[in-house]
Amino acid sequence: MFVISNVSRYLILAFSLLLISGLATAHELPEFTKLVEDNKQSIVNISTTQKVTRRSMLPPGIEIPENSPWGELFKRFGENGEPQEFDATSLGSGFVISEDGYILTNNHVVKDAEEIIVRFLDRKEYEAEVIGSDPRSDIALLKVDAEGLTPVHIGSSSGIKVGEWVMAIGSPFGFDHSVSVGVVSATNRSLPNETYVPFIQTDVAINPGNSGGPLFNVQGEVIGINAQIFSQTGGFMGLSFAIPVDMAMEVVEQLKQSGHVTRGWLGVYIQNVDRELAESFGLNNPKGALVSKVFPDSPASKAGLKAGDVIIKYNDTAINYSSDLPPVVGRTEIGTRSKLRVIRNGDIITRTVTIEALPRETEEAEPEQEASSHDSTLGLLVEKVPAEVRKRLELEEGGVLVREVKKGPAQQAGIGRGDIILMLNGEGVKGPSHFRELVEDLPKGRAVSVYIQRQNGQPPVYLALKLDD
Repeated sequence: MFVISNVSRYLILAFSLLLISGLATAHELPEFTKLVEDNKQSIVNISTTQKVTRRSMLPPGIEIPENSPWGELFKRFGENGEPQEFDATSLGSGFVISEDGYILTNNHVVKDAEEIIVRFLDRKEYEAEVIGSDPRSDIALLKVDAEGLTPVHIGSSSGIKVGEWVMAIGSPFGFDHSVSVGVVSATNRSLPNETYVPFIQTDVAINPGNSGGPLFNVQGEVIGINAQIFSQTGGFMGLSFAIPVDMAMEVVEQLKQSGHVTRGWLGVYIQNVDRELAESFGLNNPKGALVSKVFPDSPASKAGLKAGDVIIKYNDTAINYSSDLPPVVGRTEIGTRSKLRVIRNGDIITRTVTIEALPRETEEAEPEQEASSHDSTLGLLVEKVPAEVRKRLELEEGGVLVREVKKGPAQQAGIGRGDIILMLNGEGVKGPSHFRELVEDLPKGRAVSVYIQRQNGQPPVYLALKLDD
């Protein structure tokens, strides 16, 4: 029989208490009160006034009170009257980055503003001047006529780790200097229509009015600028996005020097590679940036890149997703010779490209063929691309216009009526007859690529099409 002595009991109890104490310390939440106290005087509320024009049924000078039961009626049905100009206001946040009055915020906070008022913690207000703004990164640099301000401590976004604690200070819904905390949910996150910003995703509560405010780490350093939320209601739903401060400060330097930002340009449209597209291009894994279009006389064109190339490396940076490419190209100095590692027709090749500045505003004739061709294998009726469509979309000769789509592999691949098929299984489509020949030679049971141009103004894309065995 095993007997535990009193001494042993005391030792076990002491060890247990020590272990519990250690676990409690390890899981202790960070303390943010000092961080807030040290930085609150550097955070500002930004209010703007813009002139907007809308139509109204009411005679000039007559307004409906805000809470009037007739207000909604005039809002819904009062759009056909004479245009009238109104003052519209908006709110946002910002923070001081220098003692002599430079303030950082989002471009969308001050866009088209006729007046910008910056208010500090002590209720002092200043009218701000826009030194420069950059819509692509959503950064704006303001200046107020003040000295001796307290700037924030600028940190670095390069070492951010998923799971670390962060804090935001801003003016959600106009409530000045509101604090919210959370953790980093992801880094290098891409968002639709936001090509050049690898966002920091957090679960910090961000709401309208927080835009332009700082995101702090637990050391009290700014690591991001709160910019967007993902929401189906207009309010916080656990997905907030901040611009990395490293990128923001690069933009600030250019805005100070020239008032605008110059970025590197490759000159391609790209898209992601999914599993079926990877199979159609002979890739072992879905990775890289698939080139869907190369601009004429662009750096990519001069380097010999082609539609269908898959870029998997830019200098020393691996390109796993298409969204990985634009930020690194955009931050490349103009005139730099960069190396691209590319998969073309299953082979790995290297191309050297000389990066140029991103523009501020970014064969032989086809022989006569029959007007249309119906293909039952794919479920398509196609015809020659009309001249007016070709001209409007700036297409070269070739391709076929999809006139009708029936149930079948093409519909499953996502091909729709009005699409223009430019390439099938890696070969350019010359016209309806040639398209039918290409369809007859398609392999079964394996995905092949279809290169299409849609008529909605979007860049061309690759789709994966697969015939049943």
